[in-house]
Amino acid sequence: MKKAILVTLLTALLVVLGACTNNEDQAETSKKETVGTNQEEQETDTENTPSGSMAKFANAPGEINENASENLLTMNTKNVTRISTSNPIETSILVSQTIWPATHKENQPGTVILAPLGNWQNALASTDLIHHPNNGPLLFIQNDRIPENILHEINRLNPIGNTNGTQVMVMGEVSEAVLSQLSDYKVERITGENPADFAKNIDDAYADVSGGYPEGVIIASAEESNQLYTIPAVNWIAHMPEPILYVTETEIPEETIEALEKRKNKANIYILGPESVISKDLGKQLKEYGKVQRIGSDAKNPVAASIEFAKYKDQETGFGWGLTGSGHGVSFVSTESPEAAIAAAPFSHLGKHAPLIWLDKGELQQETYDFLADIKPMFKDTPTEGPYNHAFLIGDHAAIPFQTQGIIDDKLEIVQETGEGHSGH
Repeated sequence: MKKAILVTLLTALLVVLGACTNNEDQAETSKKETVGTNQEEQETDTENTPSGSMAKFANAPGEINENASENLLTMNTKNVTRISTSNPIETSILVSQTIWPATHKENQPGTVILAPLGNWQNALASTDLIHHPNNGPLLFIQNDRIPENILHEINRLNPIGNTNGTQVMVMGEVSEAVLSQLSDYKVERITGENPADFAKNIDDAYADVSGGYPEGVIIASAEESNQLYTIPAVNWIAHMPEPILYVTETEIPEETIEALEKRKNKANIYILGPESVISKDLGKQLKEYGKVQRIGSDAKNPVAASIEFAKYKDQETGFGWGLTGSGHGVSFVSTESPEAAIAAAPFSHLGKHAPLIWLDKGELQQETYDFLADIKPMFKDTPTEGPYNHAFLIGDHAAIPFQTQGIIDDKLEIVQETGEGHSGH
């Protein structure tokens, strides 16, 4: 009898223990399922809020390796191509050789543009002819002579001529000695009495070969003090037909008015820079000649203004880079080397079609970090599928430190959509 009672008690105890174990297993399973669901929800939330998950890419590096620039053997990094000189003449040659290998007819230029140093307004306006009709570089020269290395580059390029057969275009006033050095080529000259007149004449030259005036125009300041606000136009006009036309601090020159009137008062006018650069009053006056929009109205400095221009897009006309996502080229130039930006303009014509972003004395500012975070490239399954970003850095290490290059290279690096780098790839 006692034995039977003991067996019964043991059986009951085993049932209770089994039930407890099953309940604990079920609870643990339920707990794991709940955690898994929360993780999936968190991952989904992260993917649906890229601005939050990508915010860390807008930060400057926390720790700097001071040894990184020692004993370098390379000028380039994986996401950055450097034109390593601060000499504008050499810059124009290196850009020319990078974009026009000239190994065969298909990659030879039509026409070489020669612009004297020391007149950035004329050189800038000249770049409107880089794409059409010339498909050729802008090379810097002296007013009284063509440097030997520039002559060598013209010879290497062996320009095939544009639609008019012109092989070399000379911009502005130069000496007879310059023209005599070009006796082996078919040469065309464009001059002007002042920056506004010269820009108008460039506009006319473009219209002559293209059959009409583009409706869009960029209005920018010709004032020396506003140079850094004006020059970012160079990459766009080297890429697209819209010319640059100049105003002064207080007036719209007659030559600019003449160019606008050729649009029959229906121009799409894009003012470059805030009201401190081109006044509100001048903006009102320009409305007489067409529809007026201002780019970079809130920009507090040239760096911010260049970024605003790179991001701007007129959806109605198609004007503007509209660079707010990944898969692009970007050209970086120090604010200390403005003429280098003009020499580098062809990077927006062929290859990766890159807009210009200023580096404040060769350094990155918070506006630039924010911009690079906005265009951070991300992949879904594998980094081999892209999209990729690439930068052109114009200047030697004295102008733009290698540390700046390394930071830009990292900010352009492709990462997973979740923002977790290359884990698992």
